Amino acid sequence: MLKTRIILVSVAALLVVLIFMLPKSVVENESQLKEAAPEEVAQGAGHAAVPATLSATIKRIRARFQSNSSNQKNAIFADSLRTLYTQAGQFDSAAWFAEEAATFFNTTESFLNAGNSYYEAYTFAMEPTRQEQLAEKTRTWLGKVIAVDSKNLEAKTKIAMTYFTSNPPQGVGLLREVLAEDPKNEFALYNMGMLAVQSRQYDRAIERLEELKAVNPNHIQGALMLGVAYANKGNKDKARQQFKLVKTLDKDPAVQATADSYLKDLDK
Repeated sequence: MLKTRIILVSVAALLVVLIFMLPKSVVENESQLKEAAPEEVAQGAGHAAVPATLSATIKRIRARFQSNSSNQKNAIFADSLRTLYTQAGQFDSAAWFAEEAATFFNTTESFLNAGNSYYEAYTFAMEPTRQEQLAEKTRTWLGKVIAVDSKNLEAKTKIAMTYFTSNPPQGVGLLREVLAEDPKNEFALYNMGMLAVQSRQYDRAIERLEELKAVNPNHIQGALMLGVAYANKGNKDKARQQFKLVKTLDKDPAVQATADSYLKDLDK
Protein backbone atom coordinates (compact mmCIF):
# COMPACT_ATOMS: atom_id res chain seq x y z
CA MET A 1 0.00 0.00 0.00
CA LEU A 2 2.97 2.29 0.36
CA LYS A 3 4.22 1.89 -3.19
CA THR A 4 3.35 5.37 -4.41
CA ARG A 5 4.66 7.30 -1.45
CA ILE A 6 6.79 10.11 -2.83
CA ILE A 7 7.87 13.12 -0.81
CA LEU A 8 9.11 16.18 -2.68
CA VAL A 9 10.68 18.66 -0.32
CA SER A 10 12.36 22.05 -0.41
CA VAL A 11 12.03 25.37 1.34
CA ALA A 12 9.95 28.33 0.05
CA ALA A 13 10.49 27.97 -3.70
CA LEU A 14 9.77 24.25 -3.87
CA LEU A 15 6.29 22.99 -3.03
CA VAL A 16 6.11 20.17 -0.52
CA VAL A 17 4.13 17.40 -2.16
CA LEU A 18 2.91 14.21 -0.48
CA ILE A 19 1.75 11.32 -2.61
CA PHE A 20 0.57 8.63 -0.24
CA MET A 21 -2.27 6.36 0.44
CA LEU A 22 -5.18 7.91 2.30
CA PRO A 23 -5.99 9.89 5.49
CA LYS A 24 -3.58 10.69 8.24
CA SER A 25 -5.29 10.27 11.60
CA VAL A 26 -8.42 9.41 13.54
CA VAL A 27 -7.80 8.76 17.20
CA GLU A 28 -6.22 11.77 18.93
CA ASN A 29 -6.15 10.32 22.43
CA GLU A 30 -7.41 7.52 24.61
CA SER A 31 -10.50 9.37 25.86
CA GLN A 32 -11.61 10.01 22.30
CA LEU A 33 -11.25 6.32 21.50
CA LYS A 34 -13.22 5.20 24.55
CA GLU A 35 -16.01 7.73 24.01
CA ALA A 36 -16.34 7.62 20.24
CA ALA A 37 -18.85 5.43 18.53
CA PRO A 38 -17.36 2.79 16.20
CA GLU A 39 -18.68 4.70 13.20
CA GLU A 40 -16.87 7.86 14.28
CA VAL A 41 -13.53 6.13 14.59
CA ALA A 42 -13.83 4.10 11.42
CA GLN A 43 -15.06 7.03 9.33
CA GLY A 44 -13.35 9.94 11.08
CA ALA A 45 -14.26 13.41 9.92
CA GLY A 46 -12.03 14.73 7.16
CA HIS A 47 -10.95 11.28 6.02
CA ALA A 48 -11.59 9.55 2.75
CA ALA A 49 -14.31 6.94 2.95
CA VAL A 50 -13.17 3.54 4.14
CA PRO A 51 -14.39 0.65 1.94
CA ALA A 52 -17.62 -0.78 3.34
CA THR A 53 -16.24 -4.26 3.94
CA LEU A 54 -13.18 -2.95 5.77
CA SER A 55 -15.30 -0.54 7.80
CA ALA A 56 -17.67 -3.33 8.83
CA THR A 57 -14.75 -5.49 9.92
CA ILE A 58 -13.27 -2.64 11.98
CA LYS A 59 -16.61 -2.07 13.71
CA ARG A 60 -16.98 -5.74 14.52
CA ILE A 61 -13.48 -6.15 15.97
CA ARG A 62 -13.74 -2.85 17.86
CA ALA A 63 -16.95 -4.01 19.48
CA ARG A 64 -15.19 -7.16 20.65
CA PHE A 65 -12.25 -5.15 21.91
CA GLN A 66 -14.46 -2.81 23.94
CA SER A 67 -16.66 -5.53 25.44
CA ASN A 68 -14.10 -8.25 26.16
CA SER A 69 -12.61 -8.63 29.64
CA SER A 70 -9.73 -10.93 28.70
CA ASN A 71 -6.44 -9.03 28.42
CA GLN A 72 -5.00 -11.63 26.07
CA LYS A 73 -8.00 -11.57 23.72
CA ASN A 74 -8.07 -7.78 23.83
CA ALA A 75 -4.41 -7.71 22.81
CA ILE A 76 -5.20 -10.00 19.89
CA PHE A 77 -8.15 -7.81 18.89
CA ALA A 78 -5.95 -4.71 19.22
CA ASP A 79 -3.30 -6.20 16.95
CA SER A 80 -5.97 -7.03 14.38
CA LEU A 81 -7.28 -3.47 14.57
CA ARG A 82 -3.74 -2.17 14.04
CA THR A 83 -3.62 -4.06 10.76
CA LEU A 84 -7.11 -2.98 9.71
CA TYR A 85 -6.59 0.69 10.48
CA THR A 86 -3.28 0.58 8.62
CA GLN A 87 -5.11 -0.80 5.59
CA ALA A 88 -7.60 2.06 5.94
CA GLY A 89 -4.76 4.61 6.05
CA GLN A 90 -5.78 5.79 9.53
CA PHE A 91 -2.40 5.65 11.20
CA ASP A 92 -3.13 7.37 14.51
CA SER A 93 -5.75 4.73 15.21
CA ALA A 94 -3.43 1.96 14.05
CA ALA A 95 -0.72 3.25 16.39
CA TRP A 96 -3.02 3.46 19.41
CA PHE A 97 -4.09 -0.16 19.00
CA ALA A 98 -0.53 -1.26 18.23
CA GLU A 99 0.55 0.21 21.56
CA GLU A 100 -2.27 -1.62 23.35
CA ALA A 101 -1.10 -4.90 21.81
CA ALA A 102 2.59 -4.24 22.49
CA THR A 103 1.93 -3.40 26.14
CA PHE A 104 0.47 -6.88 26.61
CA PHE A 105 2.64 -8.99 24.29
CA ASN A 106 5.92 -7.34 25.31
CA THR A 107 7.79 -8.79 22.32
CA THR A 108 10.25 -7.20 19.90
CA GLU A 109 7.82 -7.76 17.04
CA SER A 110 5.03 -5.96 18.87
CA PHE A 111 7.41 -3.11 19.79
CA LEU A 112 8.33 -2.82 16.10
CA ASN A 113 4.67 -2.76 15.05
CA ALA A 114 3.91 0.00 17.53
CA GLY A 115 6.98 2.05 16.58
CA ASN A 116 6.32 1.74 12.86
CA SER A 117 2.66 2.68 13.31
CA TYR A 118 3.55 5.77 15.32
CA TYR A 119 6.17 6.70 12.73
CA GLU A 120 3.57 6.52 9.95
CA ALA A 121 1.25 8.75 11.98
CA TYR A 122 4.15 11.14 12.65
CA THR A 123 4.92 11.53 8.95
CA PHE A 124 1.40 12.84 8.34
CA ALA A 125 1.00 15.06 11.40
CA MET A 126 0.86 18.77 10.56
CA GLU A 127 0.42 20.40 13.97
CA PRO A 128 3.78 20.79 15.80
CA THR A 129 2.52 19.64 19.20
CA ARG A 130 0.97 16.55 17.69
CA GLN A 131 4.12 15.88 15.68
CA GLU A 132 6.23 15.87 18.82
CA GLN A 133 3.80 13.61 20.68
CA LEU A 134 3.95 11.07 17.88
CA ALA A 135 7.73 11.48 17.56
CA GLU A 136 8.18 10.67 21.23
CA LYS A 137 5.98 7.60 20.92
CA THR A 138 7.97 6.49 17.87
CA ARG A 139 11.25 6.87 19.75
CA THR A 140 9.90 5.02 22.77
CA TRP A 141 8.79 1.93 20.91
CA LEU A 142 11.54 1.77 18.30
CA GLY A 143 14.01 2.43 21.13
CA LYS A 144 12.79 -0.80 22.71
CA VAL A 145 13.52 -2.57 19.43
CA ILE A 146 17.06 -1.20 19.26
CA ALA A 147 17.65 -2.15 22.90
CA VAL A 148 17.09 -5.76 21.85
CA ASP A 149 18.53 -5.54 18.33
CA SER A 150 21.14 -2.81 17.94
CA LYS A 151 21.61 -3.80 14.29
CA ASN A 152 18.10 -2.75 13.29
CA LEU A 153 19.19 0.21 11.19
CA GLU A 154 15.73 0.89 9.78
CA ALA A 155 14.43 1.51 13.30
CA LYS A 156 17.40 3.77 14.01
CA THR A 157 16.82 5.70 10.79
CA LYS A 158 13.16 6.27 11.64
CA ILE A 159 14.13 7.51 15.10
CA ALA A 160 16.59 9.87 13.42
CA MET A 161 13.86 11.27 11.19
CA THR A 162 11.63 12.10 14.16
CA TYR A 163 14.21 14.62 15.36
CA PHE A 164 13.97 16.83 12.27
CA THR A 165 10.97 18.71 13.63
CA SER A 166 12.68 19.43 16.95
CA ASN A 167 16.44 18.73 16.92
CA PRO A 168 17.83 18.39 13.36
CA PRO A 169 21.51 18.04 14.38
CA GLN A 170 20.66 15.01 16.49
CA GLY A 171 18.79 13.48 13.58
CA VAL A 172 21.70 14.06 11.20
CA GLY A 173 24.07 12.54 13.72
CA LEU A 174 22.00 9.37 13.94
CA LEU A 175 21.75 9.09 10.16
CA ARG A 176 25.52 9.43 9.89
CA GLU A 177 25.89 6.62 12.44
CA VAL A 178 23.67 4.43 10.28
CA LEU A 179 25.71 5.19 7.16
CA ALA A 180 28.97 4.61 9.04
CA GLU A 181 27.76 1.11 9.81
CA ASP A 182 26.12 0.52 6.44
CA PRO A 183 27.26 2.96 3.69
CA LYS A 184 24.77 1.41 1.26
CA ASN A 185 21.72 1.79 3.46
CA GLU A 186 19.06 2.98 1.01
CA PHE A 187 16.67 4.36 3.60
CA ALA A 188 19.37 6.49 5.22
CA LEU A 189 20.86 7.66 1.92
CA TYR A 190 17.46 8.73 0.63
CA ASN A 191 16.58 10.62 3.78
CA MET A 192 19.96 12.36 3.88
CA GLY A 193 19.42 13.43 0.29
CA MET A 194 15.87 14.57 0.95
CA LEU A 195 16.93 16.59 3.98
CA ALA A 196 19.74 18.20 2.00
CA VAL A 197 17.19 19.28 -0.62
CA GLN A 198 14.99 20.66 2.13
CA SER A 199 17.87 22.77 3.46
CA ARG A 200 18.86 23.82 -0.07
CA GLN A 201 22.21 22.04 0.10
CA TYR A 202 21.80 20.81 -3.45
CA ASP A 203 25.40 19.71 -4.03
CA ARG A 204 25.23 17.57 -0.90
CA ALA A 205 21.83 16.25 -1.94
CA ILE A 206 23.14 15.24 -5.36
CA GLU A 207 26.11 13.51 -3.76
CA ARG A 208 23.92 11.42 -1.44
CA LEU A 209 21.28 10.67 -4.05
CA GLU A 210 23.88 9.65 -6.63
CA GLU A 211 25.23 7.25 -3.99
CA LEU A 212 21.71 5.89 -3.62
CA LYS A 213 21.38 5.58 -7.39
CA ALA A 214 24.58 3.53 -7.50
CA VAL A 215 23.17 1.19 -4.87
CA ASN A 216 19.69 0.98 -6.40
CA PRO A 217 19.20 2.50 -9.87
CA ASN A 218 15.46 1.80 -9.64
CA HIS A 219 14.76 3.69 -6.42
CA ILE A 220 11.75 5.75 -7.51
CA GLN A 221 11.73 8.28 -4.68
CA GLY A 222 15.48 8.73 -4.99
CA ALA A 223 15.28 9.28 -8.74
CA LEU A 224 12.59 11.91 -8.31
CA MET A 225 14.40 13.69 -5.51
CA LEU A 226 17.64 13.65 -7.53
CA GLY A 227 15.76 15.30 -10.37
CA VAL A 228 14.53 17.98 -7.97
CA ALA A 229 18.08 18.58 -6.75
CA TYR A 230 19.47 18.87 -10.29
CA ALA A 231 16.62 21.19 -11.27
CA ASN A 232 17.39 23.51 -8.38
CA LYS A 233 21.07 23.51 -9.38
CA GLY A 234 20.04 24.60 -12.86
CA ASN A 235 21.15 21.37 -14.54
CA LYS A 236 18.02 20.85 -16.61
CA ASP A 237 19.41 18.01 -18.73
CA LYS A 238 20.20 15.79 -15.77
CA ALA A 239 16.95 16.76 -14.06
CA ARG A 240 15.02 15.81 -17.18
CA GLN A 241 16.80 12.44 -17.32
CA GLN A 242 15.72 11.69 -13.75
CA PHE A 243 12.09 12.66 -14.24
CA LYS A 244 11.90 10.57 -17.41
CA LEU A 245 13.46 7.68 -15.49
CA VAL A 246 10.74 7.98 -12.86
CA LYS A 247 8.10 7.61 -15.56
CA THR A 248 9.65 4.33 -16.70
CA LEU A 249 9.93 2.97 -13.16
CA ASP A 250 6.33 3.36 -12.04
CA LYS A 251 3.21 3.66 -14.19
CA ASP A 252 1.02 4.76 -11.28
CA PRO A 253 -0.99 7.79 -12.53
CA ALA A 254 -0.02 9.89 -9.51
CA VAL A 255 3.67 9.22 -10.11
CA GLN A 256 3.32 9.91 -13.83
CA ALA A 257 1.51 13.19 -13.16
CA THR A 258 4.17 14.32 -10.67
CA ALA A 259 7.02 13.58 -13.08
CA ASP A 260 5.15 15.28 -15.92
CA SER A 261 4.60 18.41 -13.82
CA TYR A 262 8.35 18.70 -13.19
CA LEU A 263 9.18 18.06 -16.84
CA LYS A 264 6.75 20.83 -17.79
CA ASP A 265 8.42 23.22 -15.34
CA LEU A 266 11.81 22.50 -16.91
CA ASP A 267 10.51 23.69 -20.27
CA LYS A 268 9.40 27.08 -18.98
